[in-house]
Amino acid sequence: MRQARALPLSRRGLLTAGGALGLGALVTACGNKGGSGSGGDDGGGSWSFTDDREKKISLDSRPRHIVAYIGAAAALYDFGIEKQITGVFGPTTLKNGKPDVQAGDFPVDQATSLGNTWGQFNVEKYASLGPDLLITNMFDPGALFYIPDDSKKKILQLAPSAAISTGRISMLEPIKRYAALAEALGADLKAKKVTDAKARFEKATETLRKTVKSHKIKVMACSASADLFYVSNPKINADLIYFSELGVDFVVPEKPDKGGYFESLSWENADKYDADILFLDNRTATLQPSALTSKPTWSKLAAVKAGQITPWSSEPRFSYAGAAPLVESLTKAIQDAKKVS
Repeated sequence: MRQARALPLSRRGLLTAGGALGLGALVTACGNKGGSGSGGDDGGGSWSFTDDREKKISLDSRPRHIVAYIGAAAALYDFGIEKQITGVFGPTTLKNGKPDVQAGDFPVDQATSLGNTWGQFNVEKYASLGPDLLITNMFDPGALFYIPDDSKKKILQLAPSAAISTGRISMLEPIKRYAALAEALGADLKAKKVTDAKARFEKATETLRKTVKSHKIKVMACSASADLFYVSNPKINADLIYFSELGVDFVVPEKPDKGGYFESLSWENADKYDADILFLDNRTATLQPSALTSKPTWSKLAAVKAGQITPWSSEPRFSYAGAAPLVESLTKAIQDAKKVS
């Protein structure tokens, strides 16, 4: 849910800072959407990829030193990019050092962290990595996610950037685009790891499609903070769009905030909408059920009384391996739920 982007999680950002020039030529030009890559495993041969801003990145060889938003790194890792990602930014580790949920299966100790929270991006450290390519999500057109506006110019001078659209389109599209980018970077999409994940995802989606036909359950995708309760818009969030296409019946907020991703409600008005299941944002920056018991309105919600709350990875990992468990979890929640609204 793009909301907690309104907390320290906004969907905006691009970086800049000083220092090293010529670490990578920023060669961009208009081109058709799609991606292509060439060169051997050692990175030899010319390489190009056209991102979702319709910008073509052209390099003398395949990128070997990639810095990526942690969600992008996790998706690429699922598709088989395991060694080229040398730096990451965004919520990578928890305070105890364990991987954040948004890191997925990516081995967080293999890459240098440039910043773990919103607004953090160590440009000097970035420059020292000698990056060939910067990769991030794009939840809104032209906005490179988690890259601070106050440093974006210098950051973008250090290496080319590739952005994959992850908002306002169905989840299957960014999954396909990350697959295309991974293949351009040298991944084998026919590897068993990838084909097994795709098969699991496809099976999960068909099960969900069948489940919602026989279980008439209303779902509310939501997120909680100390001051506000956010109801997410299934017409804007990529995963919710896809789940809606499969037939899931979501609450649709009547008055979405600017950007359209969610409607923010004061806690006094948190009972504005009825639902049988709360699909609750599970990111570390959001509040979980144990922290919400002091909110009277929360405790009065029918789904809360029924114990029908299921975790929502509101910033999904755009890969088959990342998405399959999300579909399975929602399916089980719907299967187990009873009508309470």
